[in-house]
Order: sequence, then C-alpha cells, then structure tokens
Amino acid sequence: MVHNLDDVDRGILHVLQGNAREATAAEMGDMVGTSASTVRNRIDYLEEGVIRGYHPELDYEEAGFELHLFMVCRAPTARRTELAKEALELSGVINVREMTTGSHNLHIESVAVDSDTADETRAGLEGLDDLEIVSTQIINDFHTQPFNHFGADLVKD
Repeated sequence: MVHNLDDVDRGILHVLQGNAREATAAEMGDMVGTSASTVRNRIDYLEEGVIRGYHPELDYEEAGFELHLFMVCRAPTARRTELAKEALELSGVINVREMTTGSHNLHIESVAVDSDTADETRAGLEGLDDLEIVSTQIINDFHTQPFNHFGADLVKD
C-alpha cells in the first residue's frame, strides 16, 4: 500500500529522522503547525508502512567491534533473497542489501571484535551454496544522515 503523504506527514518524518527519541508530539505539532493528538495519529498511520522502526545508530568500534567489513557478493537472481536472509543469520552480519542490477547483487556489512571472528563470518558466507564473495574491504568510518531535505521546508524551528 502506498501512503499518500501530505505536508504534515512529511514534516513529522523530517523531525523523526533528526531525533525520534527526544521529539515530543507537542513539539512536533508546533513545528509542523498542528496539534499533538494529530501528530500521534499521523505517526500511528505512518507506522503502518512508511516508518519501519526506530533503531539506534551504533558506534561499533566504541562497542568493541574494531573491524567493520563490507563484502560485495554475487548470487543467482532466483536465490538472492533467500541468500540475503541466510547471510543475516550469521554472527557478525549487520545488514544485507539486495541489488537489482549488475552481477554484484548482494552487499553484506559485518562487524567483528578481531580478525579471527571476521574470518569466521567470511567462512560462514563462503559456506552458503551459490554465494560468491567478489571483494572484501575494511570500512574505516561510516557516515550517514537521514534524507534531510525530505520535509525540511515544512518544519518551523
């Protein structure tokens, strides 16, 4: 189901992307020009498909996982989703992206406390039938931000 978002929805999403943990419904209502109860109702609606969840952004190195790896893999298109799910079951794997174009169609990110545990994760991936690891790289740093233009013009600071 596609949600038809209006300006209030887009404004709420912008605020949530910036700081979902600390933004209150009343504050969001002031920022997007509506009431707190409307914000709560809209969030309930958005959680039916647009908002997939609320997840902390982790500093893996600070948490003791000194190695952050990115592996580009090749999988048969017919098994891509199945192999993505199997990869997520392996210890250390934190996300898998399925690509719809190109032969390098699975991108796997993992973390490890040391090279031995990184090797265990890689061995687990190599043990998956039909999955070929094309390259492995160590990530030095990871920068992310929400799509900050989405609804930015609809929020009053």
